[in-house]
Amino acid sequence: MEKNFEIKIEATSNPGIIKFEANYFLTQHTSYEFENIDQAQNAPLAQQLFYLPFVKRVFIAQNFVAIDKYDIVEWIDVQDEVAEQIKNYLNSGQPAITEVETTKKIPITIYAESTPNPAVLKFVANKKLVTAGHEFKNIDDAKEAPLAQELFRLPFVKEVYIDENYISINKYDMADWNDITIEIREFLRNYLEQGKEVLSENASISKTEIEKQADVNFEKLDDVSKDIVNIIEEYIKPAVASDGGNILFDSYDPESKGVKVILQGACSGCPSSTFTLKNGIENMLKEMLKGKVEYVEAING
Repeated sequence: MEKNFEIKIEATSNPGIIKFEANYFLTQHTSYEFENIDQAQNAPLAQQLFYLPFVKRVFIAQNFVAIDKYDIVEWIDVQDEVAEQIKNYLNSGQPAITEVETTKKIPITIYAESTPNPAVLKFVANKKLVTAGHEFKNIDDAKEAPLAQELFRLPFVKEVYIDENYISINKYDMADWNDITIEIREFLRNYLEQGKEVLSENASISKTEIEKQADVNFEKLDDVSKDIVNIIEEYIKPAVASDGGNILFDSYDPESKGVKVILQGACSGCPSSTFTLKNGIENMLKEMLKGKVEYVEAING
């Protein structure tokens, strides 16, 4: 299956620099900076961008291209055209970077972070691992996820959730975190330093198709359901992600005014999830959608 690249424009703290974020990775854990076309000998995409007279510097890192411009133009006037050019280039099948094979290890750091779920620990990397969340309940689910497959070969790993720059691991009760945390950290660090795949290309493509379908499904929702989805995305999901989990809208019943949500990662099966639902998510939806929501029910992902 071919990749279908989409580009999202993201502002940065520097008004002269704009990020053009792709839905797939462009490099394998390596960042590049080019100050002119001569430096970009191994970066065909950067070379093409330097033909634009306002391009001062080009950065290519993981799943984005960042451009520093000269003051002769304003980003608002050119950013859409640049995004389209990058999108067309990537969809032509040409490489963003011609990466040289090397045995040099990429410095990776991994630290463990507790979650509200005592059975789940969150392992955070200093590199972005995926562009969207993926949940794996067992090794069969992980056919397109080499890293998750390797984790499931550890006898104490029950479930795996990977999102952005972290991996949430749900363990069996037979093991104690004090005994296995260092082993998992070292395994993840070594795996990523070797530049091995986190997800196969097919998994990324599949996820993109799922997200496109989700957009289609969103348009079919009633107005209250759309409001609920937007509240979850903007206010609830970031807090849940910080705890190593994810939350998805499932359904809304206008008669009972009940909302069903799917919990993933550290939130799935968490003893405190009921408290979080009732005192956090439910109260927020009741307050923001007065008279339209009565209760929230969780479905573990």
